[in-house]
Amino acid sequence: MTPTIGEPAPAFELPSTSGGSLSLESLRGRNVVIVFFPFAFTGICTGELCTLRDRELDFSSDEAAVLGISCDSRQTLQAFAAAENLSMPLLSDFWPHGDTASKYGVFLDFLGAANRGTFIIDRDGILRWSVVTELGQARDPQDYLKALAEIG
Repeated sequence: MTPTIGEPAPAFELPSTSGGSLSLESLRGRNVVIVFFPFAFTGICTGELCTLRDRELDFSSDEAAVLGISCDSRQTLQAFAAAENLSMPLLSDFWPHGDTASKYGVFLDFLGAANRGTFIIDRDGILRWSVVTELGQARDPQDYLKALAEIG
């Protein structure tokens, strides 16, 4: 079950491709766009994250932190970030496997991976917007920008 809009977003702290770990709490004071994706190095996931990479300035103008989260290992995500020149932090929900994806209601047991789900959290840690697609369906980052503009 996905978290409720208007409620505090589920907390997490995960290993990051940028080294160390990153927590949602450490981003308090900024809007946060969390992009769950099933697997690094796959077609739709690569396309979505590269689109976010190419639109990085759009998100920085909204002062939003964009985070990618998958159940891949940190090492896999580091290789993926290097191969695709991704500068956004990619976070590993590898162990406990899918724990954060489960808190956000997007862990798919049969796949052992997160579904595509995007969650926008405001500066105070409140969930303001979300979308979860069907497996195999890409998301439109323009929707994220519209939601960020609405929450300010």
